[in-house]
Amino acid sequence: MFRNPDPEQICALLREVKTIAVVGLSPNPARPAFRIARALQGFGYRVIPVRPKVAEVLGEKAYASLSEVPEKVDLVDVFRAAEHVGPLVDECLRLGLRRLWLQDGVVNEAAAEKAAAGGMTVVMDRCIWRDFTSLCAEAVDAD
Repeated sequence: MFRNPDPEQICALLREVKTIAVVGLSPNPARPAFRIARALQGFGYRVIPVRPKVAEVLGEKAYASLSEVPEKVDLVDVFRAAEHVGPLVDECLRLGLRRLWLQDGVVNEAAAEKAAAGGMTVVMDRCIWRDFTSLCAEAVDAD
């Protein structure tokens, strides 16, 4: 059965990453994906939108898929329904991406286990913004 990393490991992961590809990043300011991605930018992360049929979000060029992103991605943050996670994991493994975050409510045990078995660090059914602010903000402020 899949288990998330412990809080210290989650904080370490969030301190290591610089560039986050947000799959399903909506251009609608009322959507959680938009609000969380904007907050991530405010924390100093580079956010790369991954969403078909959108040119840009939050001032960043959007890409239709992870395969189209031309630069190094440190973390893939997923705001898609659980049934879309399996193909995303396959794409991450094919691209050699090492970290996957499935937002609150996104639960796909089989895909998470496959990603972990492929060497990926996986966080599932957790909010990246909430974890950053509750687990890591004090540590980052101390730097």
